[in-house]
Amino acid sequence: QVQLLESGGGLVQAGGSLRLSCAASASIFSIKAMGWYRQPPGKQRELVAGITSGGSTNYADSVKGRFTISRNNAKNTVYLQMNSLKPEDTAVYYCNAERINGLPDYWGQGTQVTVSS
Repeated sequence: QVQLLESGGGLVQAGGSLRLSCAASASIFSIKAMGWYRQPPGKQRELVAGITSGGSTNYADSVKGRFTISRNNAKNTVYLQMNSLKPEDTAVYYCNAERINGLPDYWGQGTQVTVSS
């Protein structure tokens, strides 16, 4: 079983940057896509960005042009570079891995991102 460990969250001022990391405990070769979700206070969890094993990416409209998702297969790690942060980006961010053959997704424990105005 693969475990996902997130890091890089914290408190920043509006306009600042953070980079989140998600390290897998085993090879992610058998995972067809990975992504970042977030859950703001009092709201539902939403997809922020995703990346397939082939490198294709997609982003929520609210973060396009500000966030960049990438992966390093040699390190079994996926990243989320977050620039020009806004207070509405404040949320718990969760790493997600979509498995092949219809198996249940893997989820990280979450990392808090807080953006002050």
